[in-house]
Amino acid sequence: MKLANKVALITGGARGLGKSIAKRYLEEGAAVIIVDISVDNLDRTVLELKPLGRIEGYAMDVTNLSEVLSVTEKIIAKFGKIDILVNNAGITADAQLLKMTEEQFDAVIAVNLKGVFNCARAAAPYMVEAGRGCILNTTSVVAHNGNFGQTNYAASKAGVIAMTKTWAKELGKKGITVNAVAPGYTLTEMVKKVPENILAAMAEKDPLKRLAQPEEIAGAFVFLASDDASYINGAVINVDGGLVL
Repeated sequence: MKLANKVALITGGARGLGKSIAKRYLEEGAAVIIVDISVDNLDRTVLELKPLGRIEGYAMDVTNLSEVLSVTEKIIAKFGKIDILVNNAGITADAQLLKMTEEQFDAVIAVNLKGVFNCARAAAPYMVEAGRGCILNTTSVVAHNGNFGQTNYAASKAGVIAMTKTWAKELGKKGITVNAVAPGYTLTEMVKKVPENILAAMAEKDPLKRLAQPEEIAGAFVFLASDDASYINGAVINVDGGLVL
């Protein structure tokens, strides 16, 4: 098992990609803590994945630093450490620039960018104290190329890449690696809400002519959290079927 005896904290872990990462981590021997803003989704996912290993869920708003710090303290008190932090929580609020409201822009930046900062800020001191750790951030291919109607989302994901590289420089000497995964179009619950004709057009753009399954993206998170990736730091791994070439 690649993650035996590791403790992993996954934000946005109650559904979609986060849930797939949690499942893979459990299968690889990690103890998993998922946090999400939806208590109902948390309860369902914990119940579903519990047969695979030790998993617990905590309700948490990643945009609220004091709440993030409080939940992190509870996790440390119970598990004693956080070996792996997966910053995966994210939202969309799409609109073209001329129609996007301030509320739409601020909401996406708060979750997708500030939320990543908050969670890393809370977990990193414990990793520094332990002299080891792994932070993995979910970004997106739109951070590289932009995307129609996603000013806020593309900006937030580009910011995540910048923070990843900055933290890799700051924390590497303390035994902590920081990397990012940039998925292409992936069939999560969020994407499945998109009209069929648009999904088909998205698939047509990809060299593999299909969208990814969440499980295919989760494999990159397993690799980067394992000892096999111990000398990878500051990387952005595209898992996109060749969409960005």
